This record gives sequence, C-alpha cells and structure tokens, in this order.
Amino acid sequence: MEYKYERKINYYETDRMGVVHHSNYIRFLEEARCSWLESIGLPFATLEENGITIPVLAVNCEYKHHVTFNDVIIVEMVVKEYTGVRMTVQYKIINKNTSDIVLVGETKHCFTNKNLRPINLKKFNKEFSNKFENLL
Repeated sequence: MEYKYERKINYYETDRMGVVHHSNYIRFLEEARCSWLESIGLPFATLEENGITIPVLAVNCEYKHHVTFNDVIIVEMVVKEYTGVRMTVQYKIINKNTSDIVLVGETKHCFTNKNLRPINLKKFNKEFSNKFENLL
C-alpha cells in the first residue's frame, strides 16, 4: 500500500546554490516514515513503549532533480519487503509543482528490542507484525 507525505521546502534547507542540500533528503525520508507509522497506528512512541525500535541499516538514494526554497515535495513510499526481522521501504520524491522526479531510493531496517538486539516481530508482537504484513 502506497503512502504519500507532503511538505514545503524551508529556506534553511538550501545551500549556497539555492538548492536543497543532499543530506536533507534523508531527513525527508524519515519524516515520511514517521508520518506513515502514525497513519497505520504505530507511532514511534507506541513502538518504543512496547520495547521495539526500527533502526536504519542502509540508505540508497539516487538524486534526479533539485528542489529549492518554497517548492512542495511529495514523498511516495511503499513497503517493498517485510520478513518480521527486516523491512525495506522504497521512496520516490516528486516536485508537486513540476512533477519532476527528485529522488528515488530505499531504506533497509531491522526490528530490535530496547537493548538493540534483533527480534522477529512476528513472534515478539503479532498484532504489530500484522499491520506491517497488511501493507504488502
């Protein structure tokens, strides 16, 4: 199931050339993930209260086009893979005004307990696991 997150580019996110600095896109992906988790009823606070964290293992981004101050972007994301232990999320960032594809990428995650030890969410919390499985 695809999820869309929209945000406006702030002036402080741009560099001397007037374009969004490449490092900010990682933040945009995280903002979209946080919003998505809230939308499925699993905000980070709820996960952490239940002893679950979802650290990022890898990020892969390909920058296609730039955006500037005041542009509006849409982050489209979808869960590509979920095993209970690992999850891969794919992203596409689009400039809402021009329809240019700004970025394509993915993040890889694992599920851990509060001590950062890997867990199988299917065994650790079946209710939460079902929410992720329903997204495939």
